[in-house]
Amino acid sequence: MTRRGLLAALPALPLAAQIHEEIRRMAASAPLRLRFGGGDAQDCRRWQQAFGARLREMLGPFDPPARWETVVEDTAEFEDHRREALLLRAEGCRDLPVYLLLPRKHPGKRPGILALHGHGAFGYDPVAGIGATPERRAEIENAHYDYGLQLVRHGYAVAVPCFTPFGRRLGDRAAHRGEDPCAVAFVRMQLLGKLLIAENLRDALWSLELLSRHERVDAARLACAGLSYGGRMAMLTSALSPRIRAAVISGALNVMQERIQGRYSCGAQVIPGLLEWGDVPEIASLIAPRPCLWEVGRRDGLMVKEWIGPALERMRRAWQAFDRAGNLMVDSFDGGHRWNGAEAYPLLARVLQP
Repeated sequence: MTRRGLLAALPALPLAAQIHEEIRRMAASAPLRLRFGGGDAQDCRRWQQAFGARLREMLGPFDPPARWETVVEDTAEFEDHRREALLLRAEGCRDLPVYLLLPRKHPGKRPGILALHGHGAFGYDPVAGIGATPERRAEIENAHYDYGLQLVRHGYAVAVPCFTPFGRRLGDRAAHRGEDPCAVAFVRMQLLGKLLIAENLRDALWSLELLSRHERVDAARLACAGLSYGGRMAMLTSALSPRIRAAVISGALNVMQERIQGRYSCGAQVIPGLLEWGDVPEIASLIAPRPCLWEVGRRDGLMVKEWIGPALERMRRAWQAFDRAGNLMVDSFDGGHRWNGAEAYPLLARVLQP
């Protein structure tokens, strides 16, 4: 149906409701023109090339800088690991805060894992296990949020970047009370020709490059993991960086076609024009045939259950085309919107062999 046709069907609604109803109807009938219909490995590679090129075009520039200065802000020594608070600085980029966690009990070169945070009051701190206040400890406990800390204890070198606009890259939360920082940052950056999710993708890839160049890291053994928005970014980063050998995506198995049928405002996840060509299942399918694990809490209210099965079915076509159906996995656990780890840690150990 054309936009004119949609509007013609709305005259009985109050004016204020018409735009929302129009968006819902357009979302429900989104074109998704580049969905993968199935086939063999060659068919899937051709599709990945076509959809990947379209995705990169929609995102715009996201390459990390080739050279940068690393400022060591602080170091902390613990019995089992060392935590370095770093600031990556390059011309034309905002300073990027990153925690680098290095195991002490495992000498030599280690596999590296990029651990990405989601929404929350404290940005990247909880993932690194920083719980200096009761509020911070509660966030870690409720979401099992310290997976970066748990990963370094498993023997991995771990990079934990801070995304925009979260934690210290947001500043005083009281000054932003009553607004959605993701929506505000998205709109302001769009007026400057920048895309928030692409900027965060650049910072994820920059942190991955930091890991790969570190003397303690084996650049041939890299993986990516994240919860919630961190899961969304783990998916996108893994889709566009073939050097990532495995992805763990937690609390993010939903699709934008469903999200925008409600009053959705998270500009940190918006790729303008995406639904013309595909959605989350198509982005995730760029990871195939590499191992990809989705963590799904059966009591997670942020994922709409009736959309999960069809989304997975669209993804399975890609892994099946490569005859690697077993590399697309789902950890469906009894819990809410949190990291689980029960299948993630064994998967990462199988792939990365720490």
